[in-house]
Amino acid sequence: MLRHAVIAVLCTAAVATADAQWHNYPAAGIPRTKDGKPNLSAPTPRTADGKPDLSGVWVTDGTPPEENERLFPGVGDFAVPGDDPRAFNKFFLNVFAGYKNEDVPIKPDKLPILLERAKTMGKDNPTSHCLPAGVPMGDLLPIPRRFIQLPNLLVILYEGANPQRMIYLDGRKHVLEQPAWLGYSVGKWEGDTLVVDSRGFNDRTWLDAFGHPRTEAMHSVERYTRRDFGHVDVQMTFDDPGAYTKPFSIKFTQTLHPDTDVIESICNENEKDRVHLDAK
Repeated sequence: MLRHAVIAVLCTAAVATADAQWHNYPAAGIPRTKDGKPNLSAPTPRTADGKPDLSGVWVTDGTPPEENERLFPGVGDFAVPGDDPRAFNKFFLNVFAGYKNEDVPIKPDKLPILLERAKTMGKDNPTSHCLPAGVPMGDLLPIPRRFIQLPNLLVILYEGANPQRMIYLDGRKHVLEQPAWLGYSVGKWEGDTLVVDSRGFNDRTWLDAFGHPRTEAMHSVERYTRRDFGHVDVQMTFDDPGAYTKPFSIKFTQTLHPDTDVIESICNENEKDRVHLDAK
């Protein structure tokens, strides 16, 4: 199944190859070592009210290549210049990485969807149609995301993978409108951890490159903990009774990319993969 799914990986990951904007432009407020390099192990920055400040440009850490090769034999066969799936986060490839096949809690009626996506070589991954990667795929790609933290709102600006995401911190409750690509998100602080509760997703994105489906019943809870200046630990828990028999979680780390910024990225302007996928 991996050999089919990686086609979707490479198509989705094409957005990861662009250079950053204002690369190496020294940003204000960055703690630095004596040689002028950003000190990513410096203390966590805080807002005026004492909460950790999640603002910054973040990229999800990849899984060590040797671990991906162990989990996904043959994954290195699909490496191309600028895109090597061995360096991706394992949960981008498969949110159930590490599970035995028989332990994956997918409902029997949703298994044919997963198998059909493998059969068609993943060519209908929404990103191959210039549609959003969604959650969590858009958060697991190795591309920059800018977090802008305001007193009552956290804004996430994705570089190409998703539209902007709004996480409301003003105490509002969910009032779900029509199902949305990124759902509707509200957050609250539990100590130094921001807990984000999201509902109201549509069912049009995949959970990962393998093609695990989601339904409109999906509910996610994300926990963001900025443990120092340069690292945020993330735990995401998904409960989708429409597709899975029990909740499941993933954990990963985001690393700060200082002195740079996200760039404008419009998929349709330079999309070259679709014609090759349709020819398969």
